[in-house]
Amino acid sequence: MMYTLNQIIVLLLCLVFFNLSYTQNEKDQENKPIIVIDPGHGGRDPGAMTAQGIKEKDIVLAIASKMVVLNDTLFENPLRLFLTRYTDTLIALRDRTLLAKTLKADIFISIHCNKAINTTAAGTDVFVYPKSEAQASASTYLGLTVQKGLTDVLGIKNRGLKYGNFQVLRDNDSNASILLELGFLSKSDEAIYLTKEKSQNAIALVILQAIIKSLRL
Repeated sequence: MMYTLNQIIVLLLCLVFFNLSYTQNEKDQENKPIIVIDPGHGGRDPGAMTAQGIKEKDIVLAIASKMVVLNDTLFENPLRLFLTRYTDTLIALRDRTLLAKTLKADIFISIHCNKAINTTAAGTDVFVYPKSEAQASASTYLGLTVQKGLTDVLGIKNRGLKYGNFQVLRDNDSNASILLELGFLSKSDEAIYLTKEKSQNAIALVILQAIIKSLRL
């Protein structure tokens, strides 16, 4: 097919426009904060379980996956969000932190559910491992913001911010990193709440809002 000079000019202009748009999109992506969400356990490691046999690994993966969807849709993609696992796979702890280091993550959140012999134990725990004054301050602010949202918005009991010598925190170089225990699968009402899709969406939303607030976006 032969093209006229005008058609060639139009095609060249289109190519320039698309290249500029692609470059701008790349720059926009580069400027967005990098967030790594770590759904705990996976594969042959189920984590805690409810009395009905629902596994922690499935609950936390569902919540993390919903965070990705909400970031892309409801919040119009303000964050570059990565998961340490997207399927029911066991990822080594060192590889979870390696991902955060490789991506130079601004925030790292490891999500878990709790379990106790005492079936009345309830509420959320947030753990931090301060590696510097700046990192301690950022992690503490993030943790408190997440907990406040879970308590104020969803009514989940707040068990406080604690020091936790966990490998995913200890070996982490992110600006802020926390390990979040969302509730106790050994407590029947919390177990029921955490397994409902509506609740998982609400938790994912609150965590995302806390991240955005802590980054002052």
